[in-house]
Amino acid sequence: MADLRNIASYPVVIEEKVRLSDTDRQGHVNNVSFSFFLEAGRAAIVLADETLLEPDCFFVIVTTSIDFLGELNYPGVITVANGIERIGSSSLTVRQALFQHGKCASLSVSTMAQVNILQKRAQPLSDRCRAYFAERMLTDVS
Repeated sequence: MADLRNIASYPVVIEEKVRLSDTDRQGHVNNVSFSFFLEAGRAAIVLADETLLEPDCFFVIVTTSIDFLGELNYPGVITVANGIERIGSSSLTVRQALFQHGKCASLSVSTMAQVNILQKRAQPLSDRCRAYFAERMLTDVS
């Protein structure tokens, strides 16, 4: 099992700059902004190659949860670590962590499903799509 508080467990890592508008009066990143940083991380996995999606399909969030473990501060840069935990027939489980100055400040898990816009239902992932996400699975670094 991957150590979710270790950045080395995550195959897709991006950096996001903290904006003043992300903060409260004490310079701490507010809880809503955590969601924005996590969204950017999911996009780095799911939208990195838009040719993976089946025609008339897109990904939607089915469930998401965030554990707030510490503070993120302004000014600064946030490291958003991302990895796939599970690949289903039409869905993905994405694990994420937010880091600042090497410290894990948040853990998140989201389930995303590929949905056909016209049929308004889940669309199975193609073999090509499954292979792409398999390359982005969490790494066991224990």
